[in-house]
Amino acid sequence: MSDAPVIVARDVTIGWTRESPLVEHATFSIARSEIFTILGGSGSGKSTLLRAMMGLDEPLSGTIEIFGEPLGLLKPAKPRFGVMFQSGALFGSLTVLENVSLPLREWTRLPKTMTDAMALAKLRLVGLEGAAEKLPAELSGGMKKRASIARALALEPALLFLDEPTAGLDPVTSADIDELILTLNHALGLTVVLVTHELESIRKVSTRCLMIDARRHRVVAEGPPDELERSDDPAVAEFFRREARSAA
Repeated sequence: MSDAPVIVARDVTIGWTRESPLVEHATFSIARSEIFTILGGSGSGKSTLLRAMMGLDEPLSGTIEIFGEPLGLLKPAKPRFGVMFQSGALFGSLTVLENVSLPLREWTRLPKTMTDAMALAKLRLVGLEGAAEKLPAELSGGMKKRASIARALALEPALLFLDEPTAGLDPVTSADIDELILTLNHALGLTVVLVTHELESIRKVSTRCLMIDARRHRVVAEGPPDELERSDDPAVAEFFRREARSAA
């Protein structure tokens, strides 16, 4: 297996205009099988950076490579990564099984019996086999997150993007989702890139973190979560230890 990074970002600036960027000159790489967490306060640009890595938003400058290829040059073939959006983004008129099998129907020519069987296997993987025929409106918040993760895994990607996977969940359900992320990472060797502000999740699942400061519009720390917790940088200290910054 190649040791080349799964994602490489070089001097990336993101935002809506060059006059008011969210993040400037970000350079980092993400190794295979890492759980890489993007941190930052509200409005810091962490979700926008995630979208840039998915190719949904174009950086104002700089380059992003996935699997050694620039994003703009990725071939229009079967996607090599899966995405779980914060809201889950399940189609309300489709059953859970139909939601999960949708990427298979879109990107393969397999018969319905096979796509259904493959989708059911993904639901079994996330603990939702018994909910296959339910509609999204019949699911709890945690079940919707699991169904969305199952759909992101439908095409068996090597890379998984998760936007706030535990947002809006109670502590017990959040811990269950954390365990699922760790299980998928260990069992499948998935590289996971996620955005979260939940300290317990960060400490539990992260291999490495990237911290963005909204006030300085740049990356201010990168490393394992225990290393960032010892940082003297005021923005990092505020985030991890919830310390108020001095007026200075």
